Amino acid sequence: MPIFTAAILFALQNDSDATAGGGSLAHGASALVDLLSNIGPVAMGVLLVLLFASLYSWTVILGKMSTFSKATKESKRFIRTFRKASRLQEIATLTPDFKASPLAQVFDEVYETYKRQTGGSGPPRNITPLERSAMTAGSEAVTGLERRMTWLATIAATSPFVGLFGTVMGVVDAFHGLGTAGAATLRAVAPGISEALITTAAGLFVAVPAVVAYNQFTARIRVFAAAIDDFSRELLNSLEEIQVRPASAPAAQRLAGAEGRELPGREVAHEVERGFYK
Repeated sequence: MPIFTAAILFALQNDSDATAGGGSLAHGASALVDLLSNIGPVAMGVLLVLLFASLYSWTVILGKMSTFSKATKESKRFIRTFRKASRLQEIATLTPDFKASPLAQVFDEVYETYKRQTGGSGPPRNITPLERSAMTAGSEAVTGLERRMTWLATIAATSPFVGLFGTVMGVVDAFHGLGTAGAATLRAVAPGISEALITTAAGLFVAVPAVVAYNQFTARIRVFAAAIDDFSRELLNSLEEIQVRPASAPAAQRLAGAEGRELPGREVAHEVERGFYK
């Protein structure tokens, strides 16, 4: 654990100084046990708080790493599926396979609004509710990705100060021991100074991984937010294309012949290929 790593290093350093480099691992472990057994209640309380904070921060870090990895992989698969599909209904039946993807969450919300408007077929009557649904779903997806990030930031910001509290109390203990002994000896101040150094190192070991993870996760959330915005625009553009284009190529050709004009072949082929009609 990061907290006890500092204690181990400190104890081993003391041991190596005392024995001029000839101490064994067993003796180093014994020195560590003696150090922890002689530690004061305030320093022990600080270490316990930092231990809990470290365990929770690493739980959040590992959980976010897994969540972001799944979201990235499934989002890439979903966008490929979306662009290859020819019907909205086909995509809707596949979204349960992409539960971790925020893009699939946006599609589900927009498709539900589309079905309420049209019953699942034909062009949407009003694109504005679809835009609002996309914005709401995107905001909810980003909020889900940000869950527990505030705890990570709090641990990163407060852990050094918790360790500093232990440092101050260790120095106070050292001066108290100096006054009690009545002489400026190393034996009088060593316990308090060792507590101060241990709590300082523990606070840093808890805070540094939390700071790095928070910055990295924040950057990845911004990437997800940008991808959600891009996909929302692409989805809404597809729905708007349904609104302005004919339902089928033969019907479009008949309508064009009746009006005495020529319909571009490329647009008809694109509508038949996407086929966002039942």
